[in-house]
Amino acid sequence: MEERIEELRERKARAELGGGEDRIESQHDKGKMTARERIDYFLDDGTFRELDQLRTHRAKKFGMEDRQIPGDGIVTGYGEVDGRTTFVFAHDFTVFGGSLGEVFAEKQCKLMDKAMEVGAPIVGLNDSAGARIQEGVTALGGYADVFHRNQQASGVVPQISAIMGPCAGGSVYSPAITDFTFMVEDTSHMFITGPDVIETVTGEEVGFDELGGAGTHTGTSGVAHFSEPDEETALDDVAHLLSYLPQNNVEDPPRVDPWDDPDRADEELNGIVPDSPQKPYDMHEVIDGVLDRDSFFEVQESYARNMVVGFARLDGHSVGVVGNQPRANAGTLDIDASLKGARFVRFCDAFNVPIVTFVDVPGFMPGTDQEHNGIIKHGAKLLYAFSEATVPLMTVITRKAYGGAYCVMASKHIGADVNYAWPTAEIAVVGPQGAVNILYRGELNEADDPDTRRQELIDEYREEFANPYTAADRGYVDDVLEPPATRRRLIDDLEMLRSKRVDAPSKKHGNIPL
Repeated sequence: MEERIEELRERKARAELGGGEDRIESQHDKGKMTARERIDYFLDDGTFRELDQLRTHRAKKFGMEDRQIPGDGIVTGYGEVDGRTTFVFAHDFTVFGGSLGEVFAEKQCKLMDKAMEVGAPIVGLNDSAGARIQEGVTALGGYADVFHRNQQASGVVPQISAIMGPCAGGSVYSPAITDFTFMVEDTSHMFITGPDVIETVTGEEVGFDELGGAGTHTGTSGVAHFSEPDEETALDDVAHLLSYLPQNNVEDPPRVDPWDDPDRADEELNGIVPDSPQKPYDMHEVIDGVLDRDSFFEVQESYARNMVVGFARLDGHSVGVVGNQPRANAGTLDIDASLKGARFVRFCDAFNVPIVTFVDVPGFMPGTDQEHNGIIKHGAKLLYAFSEATVPLMTVITRKAYGGAYCVMASKHIGADVNYAWPTAEIAVVGPQGAVNILYRGELNEADDPDTRRQELIDEYREEFANPYTAADRGYVDDVLEPPATRRRLIDDLEMLRSKRVDAPSKKHGNIPL
């Protein structure tokens, strides 16, 4: 027995060493932790339970038969994050560059299957060179098996990807299916084809960071949601994100002990929206004034800045936040903002997270570039997402709500539960200036002083139509609130809506305009 115990210890020690001291040192020299160091940092102390530590690959060619390393380049298991069960896998770049082979994929799929059975989040720490060439088509099959599990887990348990190193070729599709993707500045990259291949095929010269770095994917492509300065901050923020989310799609999000007075009436909200309809303001100030102080955790902060999305708390309850941002393109809805909002709304709806929407939108972005690239189709995605959502939907119109954008931004007509307006709200088909130019074109052409007459007509139109009271009279908004009263009202509404039930027609699924 002693000999067998010693053999077991040796095998486990070999697994924990991964590719060896030299490769571990190389990983550290790049400013990167090893797979096991990342897991130890991320999970609560002493809670990690590893699965399949002793498995090795089955490849018999290209010298692989003599390179058997227990674990086969991926560490899998479960533990706790803030006391809640979480399944985690981490690619071990010290072993075959973290490349995926048959056994590697089997380990990851086994973990994902168990997470779905148990109903707990899956966190992937990605650091992989891609498919293991030495294993041929079995590696490709392994990737497809993983992708299929990603699809099956989607909407069942939260899936979070942290890109800790290279992520190329087929390996990028798994993170792309997951719910949220974190990247680390300078050390993580995602791309289908690398710079060398691009230069060979197209002649274009591009660097790794420009092609697929954290800045590119969080600010330009929208592929990633968070850009982090280092691995520790990335892992801390993954844990923080999990604190807003339920374990699975049949649980409610966790509530924390509230630290903010539910009756706080922030008088500063009265002065946030400027008197001038053209003057910008920061929607973050509205969010912080209405929801629990300092609870807002923004998602995709650098992408489509005219739309703000993220998680916050309302009397300790987790809520999703969607808002137009007047500081960026006047809060106009464009293609990127529509995609950003739609994806976030659908996640919240899948995982029972109520949504609070703050509206200040002058309409959809005009221009040939937007039209030719499909603003009609992409804008419809946001409309579809809000319309199909069955979670509690609470909407506050702070200022402009014009045209089709009024309908799209969680209006009463597409299923919102409670809709409010502030006295500063302007709800109309078009803005006063546009309406006057259309309705009074002939009169203005004949006026002795067209500029003065135009302003008079604009003022008259705004007084008559561009206010919240016509919508309130119709029941399209449930009340017009003084801004400081918004917080208490939303807290009461959220409590009322906790038992919300929606009976929808039976169908396999809808056909969102992808």
